[in-house]
Amino acid sequence: MGKVAIGAAVVCGIAVAAAAAVVVHRKTKKSGRWVKAMEILKEFEEKCGTPIPRLKQVADAMIVEMHAGLASEGGSKLKMLISYVDHLPTGREKGLFYALDLGGTNFRVLRVQLGGKGRGIVNQQFEEVPIPPSLMTGSSDALFDYIAAELAKFVAQEGSDFKQSPGRQRELGFTFSFPVMQSSIASGTLLRWTKGFSIDDMVGQDVVAELAKAMERQGLDMRIAALVNDTVGTLAGGRYNNNDVDASVILGTGSNAAYVERAHAIPKWHGLLPKSGEMVINMEWGNFRSSHLPLSDYDHALDTESLNPGEQIYEKVIAGMYLGEIVRRVLCRMAEEAAFFGATVPPKLEEPFILGTSIMSAMHQDTSPDLKVVASNLKDILEVYF
Repeated sequence: MGKVAIGAAVVCGIAVAAAAAVVVHRKTKKSGRWVKAMEILKEFEEKCGTPIPRLKQVADAMIVEMHAGLASEGGSKLKMLISYVDHLPTGREKGLFYALDLGGTNFRVLRVQLGGKGRGIVNQQFEEVPIPPSLMTGSSDALFDYIAAELAKFVAQEGSDFKQSPGRQRELGFTFSFPVMQSSIASGTLLRWTKGFSIDDMVGQDVVAELAKAMERQGLDMRIAALVNDTVGTLAGGRYNNNDVDASVILGTGSNAAYVERAHAIPKWHGLLPKSGEMVINMEWGNFRSSHLPLSDYDHALDTESLNPGEQIYEKVIAGMYLGEIVRRVLCRMAEEAAFFGATVPPKLEEPFILGTSIMSAMHQDTSPDLKVVASNLKDILEVYF
């Protein structure tokens, strides 16, 4: 577990440093307002500092929380969810498999032909399907009937270059990237919706059972073999290509990690130990927090004003949904206190979350030594993007 925690701390250091690197380290004229701007950046850089001793403190704190989360439900900020995945791919798998990935405003369907040892993926096809907004707040039957209908269309398009083993039922892996409490490899109760979904009659229900019923209504003969979240799925994909892979990290809109744990090191596991002796753990590490995390005043303000104050602190300092907002807050202060953009603050810069994380790379490329040029270029970037 130590390797995973240290990796998390390193990621945190890189992420917050990236925010500070937007305009820092430029050689500039010693104008009064530029000196003030650099003071603001220097203060931010110091707050985000991640020297090796601090990274070790963060790693140690995460290890403590990991052990607590493995010991009991609710015993830690880290949920350390048991995935019921006790065997990962070996690269020797052979046959035709389907996958459904539901985790946002689009879902994806995939079919893949695995060729067995030494052949890997022989063929694959996938489609991405948008979900109508009305279905995101409607009923569970309406949502899953729509998904099952699109899946049935996709299966019907299966070409002759995909070979199903005779007498074998088609199998589907279901990636469901919303909070669920699993009770087996192919069942899980929805705890709550996120990402704009709000379907009340689905909360507390088994998502696999709901999908299976919708598939049956479509006349689709297919067995849902596994329910996983995207982090566990990423780990499985990594292990398929490399038998030494033991952990996976998602760094996107949000952030999470999964890893392979020894089954006997999970006190809250009350069933028979799996024959493999291992269990994949979904850490849900976005909710980690520690006094050792390098949190600036901007981080604290963002958290206070968020929809879930006090929660997902680690995610808020490393994930794509938030890094651009941190940069926006730094630039706002520079604009207000150092006239970084001239006499006025660009109106759009005052809009929360208007500055996407993807824009940071474009801003970082500006190496002009002249304050006026830098400010003008940043204004141009804002106008282009917004």
